[in-house]
Amino acid sequence: MRLNPRQLPQSLNKGLAPIYIVSGDEPLLVQECCDSIRAAARNQGFNERELLHAEHNFDWGQLIASAGSMSLFAEKKLIEVRLPNGKPGDKGSKALQEFAQIGSDDLVLLLVLPKVDRSQLNSKWMKSLEQRGALIQVWPVDANEMPRWIHQRLRAEGLDAEPEAIQILAERVEGNLLAASQEIEKLKLLSNDNLITAATMNDAVASSARYDVFGLIDRALAGDAEAAVKTLHGLRAEGVEAPVVLWALAREIRSLLEIGEKLDQGQPLNRLVRIQKRQPLVQAAIARLPRRQLEALLLRARAVDNAIKGGRELNPWTGLLELTLNLSGKRSL
Repeated sequence: MRLNPRQLPQSLNKGLAPIYIVSGDEPLLVQECCDSIRAAARNQGFNERELLHAEHNFDWGQLIASAGSMSLFAEKKLIEVRLPNGKPGDKGSKALQEFAQIGSDDLVLLLVLPKVDRSQLNSKWMKSLEQRGALIQVWPVDANEMPRWIHQRLRAEGLDAEPEAIQILAERVEGNLLAASQEIEKLKLLSNDNLITAATMNDAVASSARYDVFGLIDRALAGDAEAAVKTLHGLRAEGVEAPVVLWALAREIRSLLEIGEKLDQGQPLNRLVRIQKRQPLVQAAIARLPRRQLEALLLRARAVDNAIKGGRELNPWTGLLELTLNLSGKRSL
């Protein structure tokens, strides 16, 4: 069966499934789903927990061996497998299918992996696990949903807030759910009553936005010039060096040129861009920026590189601002 995170508590109250697959790219929500499953398992006597990190060159035989070995002090066991790349490979696929055939009330498997794509959902190993257990797909909370998520979170902690206060927190954390959760914990300590006003929120909440070069690239590819420029200013304020930002921008421009050429040759985008959530960003950028313009941006990136090395009378950050605007589809002065 498939569950969303809101349905998980009710399902756990009815009893444990033999297998749980928790999939998603939002760390806080994934962690909370896993915590709920672990807690339910402990309450039902699963006192032994074994953690396996299925990274590169992982021996999948450990999974089957773990299923066959029990501690002298525990009758029931939770096996947690973390699969960072989401792809078990041939050996892992066979091991997971074999595990799915093990019928035991004394074993629960918790498989934690990133967001899965359609091919993974249709794979034999996923279908075999899903037939015996539950798949919980965790989706990110987008900007439009963030205020409602914050309000629900506040209510769950016994707090309420003015609409303006909720909006302040949503803007400050910029989609960072972990930061939002931490700020709500802090508000519980600071609040004299259960209502958080806009003034209280302004005073209490620090800016928790994370600025990173990869966020800058994604915002520029999406054509969101305002957010991209804000991120660029944030990077500079945090002390990130100009060469690091230039490296990311130039690499992405070269990548767009290469992808555009291969698309013209008839190659599919999903083979050229492996990360599914980046595919629409890259597609939009290639549609917006013709090859000639991308080549001009590379020449401009070289000029910024010369400026960084002291070879031109140009402020490197001004050059980076122009590159960011142009990559976002905006003209610079």
